[in-house]
Formats: sequence, C-alpha cells, structure tokens
Amino acid sequence: MVFKLIRPAPLTEKVGSRDGCIYLFRAMKFIGWVPPKAGVLRYVYLFWTLMTFVWSTTYLPLGFLGSYMTQIKSFSPGEFLTSLQVCFNAYGSSVKTAITYSQLWRLIKAKDLLDKLDLRCTSVEEREKIHRVVALSNHAFLIFTFVYCTYAGSTYLSSVLSGRPPWQLYNPYIDWRDGRGNLWLASTLEYVVMSGAVLQDQLSDTYPLVYTLILRVHLDMLRERIQRLRTDEAMSEAENYEELVNCILDHKIIIMFCETIKPVISGTIFTQFLLCGIVLGLTLINVFFFSDLWTGIASFMFVITILLQTFPFCYTCNLIMEDCDALTHAIFQSKWVDASRRYKMTLLYFLQNVQRPIVFIAGGIFQISMSSNISVAKFAFSVITITKQMNIADKFKDE
Repeated sequence: MVFKLIRPAPLTEKVGSRDGCIYLFRAMKFIGWVPPKAGVLRYVYLFWTLMTFVWSTTYLPLGFLGSYMTQIKSFSPGEFLTSLQVCFNAYGSSVKTAITYSQLWRLIKAKDLLDKLDLRCTSVEEREKIHRVVALSNHAFLIFTFVYCTYAGSTYLSSVLSGRPPWQLYNPYIDWRDGRGNLWLASTLEYVVMSGAVLQDQLSDTYPLVYTLILRVHLDMLRERIQRLRTDEAMSEAENYEELVNCILDHKIIIMFCETIKPVISGTIFTQFLLCGIVLGLTLINVFFFSDLWTGIASFMFVITILLQTFPFCYTCNLIMEDCDALTHAIFQSKWVDASRRYKMTLLYFLQNVQRPIVFIAGGIFQISMSSNISVAKFAFSVITITKQMNIADKFKDE
C-alpha cells in the first residue's frame, strides 16, 4: 500500500508515538540533515548536506539579490512582485533552516521522551489513540508536501510556458533569453534549487505541528487517567496513591518534552511571523493587480503555503491551552474527598503545577496563538489598503 502510514495501523502491530515523525525524518534524511553515524557513506552524505546548504540555503537568497542588482530594469511589475514575495520568504526560510538544523538534536531527544510516555499506554483505547495520531501526523506532513510541491511545480511550468524563468535568479553562465533551450535549462536549474529550499522550508514549518499533535494525544490520555483515579474499588489506598504519582510523573515528562522543543519552535515561528504579513501582502497585491491566469494560480498556491506556515500550528497551540484547562478540571473533579491526607497533599501539589498552562512563545516576545496569527495576517490587508489608496499599482502599470 502506498503511503500506508497515513492510515491507522492494526493493533497487532507495534506502533509508538515517534512513528508519527517517520515521514518528517525521512524527508530530513533526504535533504541531508540526518547523516549515518559512521563509515565512508557518512562523508559522502556530509558532502550532499553541504551541497544542499550551499545551493538552497545560501545561493537562493543571494541569487535574488544578484538578479535585482543586474536585471531590475527588465522586470515587469508582476514579475518583480512574484520574485520579491518569494525573495522575502527565501531569506526567512534560510534563517528557519539554520535554526532547525542547529537545534535538530532537540527534536531527536523529544522522540526519546515520547518513548517514555508510551510505556504508560497499555490499554487498547490508549493504543488506538497512538495509532490514530501517528496516522494523522504523517497524513498532515503529506498534505504539506503536496501543497508545497504544487506551488513549486505550478510556478515553474506557468513561468516557462509564459516565456520567462520562474524566479529569475542571478545566473551569469546561462542567458535564458538566448533561445528556448536556454530558457528551459535555466528554469530547470532554478526549479531544482528552489525545490531544495521548499523542502527545507516545509521541514521547518511541519515539525511544530507534528510534535504538538502527538503532545495533545498524551495530554488527553493523561486527563483520562486522572478521571479514573480512585474509581476502582478493588484498589487499595496505597495503589491509588501510586497511580496519582504516576500521573504526576507523566505530566513531568510532558513538560520536559515541551521545554525540549520550545527553543526550536520559538525561533522558527518568530521568523515566520516577522515575514508572514509582508509576504502575504505582496502576494495578494500581485494576485489582485498584476497576475494573469497562470501566474495567478501559482500565486494562489503561494498564499496557501504562507497560511499553512502558521495557521495550523497556532490553532493547535490554542487547543493545547484548552487541554491544560481540562487537566485542571479533571484533577479538581476527581474522587479525592475521602482520600488520605497524603493523597490530598500530593493532589494539591499536582493541581498547582497543572494550573500553569503549556504556552509556546515566539522569539521570547509574544504568545503563539490564533490571535497572534490573525494580527500578523491583518498586516497583509493593511498593505493592500495602502496600495489602493496611493494608487501604487496604477503607477507601476503606467511606468
């Protein structure tokens, strides 16, 4: 079966939470982020890693700058906006790639913490939830892959069929104006470089969603364990107390998991928030005022990729805060009234810790949530409003 991981595996198969990251880490291995531990192949692989960083992380943003310095007069307004919107995103993508790659050890360590949480998932219901979230996480990664690849492919084909390179990167060796063959050659080279950057950008955008989807399932299972505390009359008070301690330990591992991935998420999402408004604004201006049918389709796909970079994760962050509130309510509403003093004191300690919600902060400045995402997106419409009021689009067309 093709892409079998997007469907929940049968309970007869052993599936862990870390399996939700399989497609994510396969893509990381393909782009050169996860080298073999030893052997000759490690050095060959590191050369591939170097090449992807040289071309897709370094050359791409510099290629836009070189193009503006040498060919700015040959750009039409639509071509310039198409290039500029991707240029801003390329610089942001390089920063996000550097942050994610340098902090990749945190994502690997977080998978080990997921293994510890899985040890408590022994019931059939909990195993079913693990199987479902593994399929959901891998499915989400494939959806991102489809959207990102569709953007790169549609831009490539629409531009070449219109008689120009898709992004017009600086290329001193091949003049795309010198015949149809050179146009296809230069465009294909741009597409290869951009495809590497698109995959790197996708990895930086999808890992927060994948990890937080898995996090939510473990929060939900912890809530259910809390609700079951002291409901089994066959268990002694000592056994009930042990179950409470195990729930506290589960929560502690969850907090460790969050603290491990927070520094990576903070840097990448902060970078994306800085660029989201202006990139989205430039793209919408291009769509509304300068695009034809083919470039409009490509720009529309780019808008979807920009929205995917922040919206799903911000929405998940809101749900995580609600899950933390649900944990607090579950603890308070559990059967503790007739429990021993030791049980009550431990429960009170647990309640105090759970009341601090799990919150992700972008750049150590502002909270990652839907309200933050909407505020950033509003800036795009402010850019469009300014453009219309000042007739900037008409002035570009006249010139």
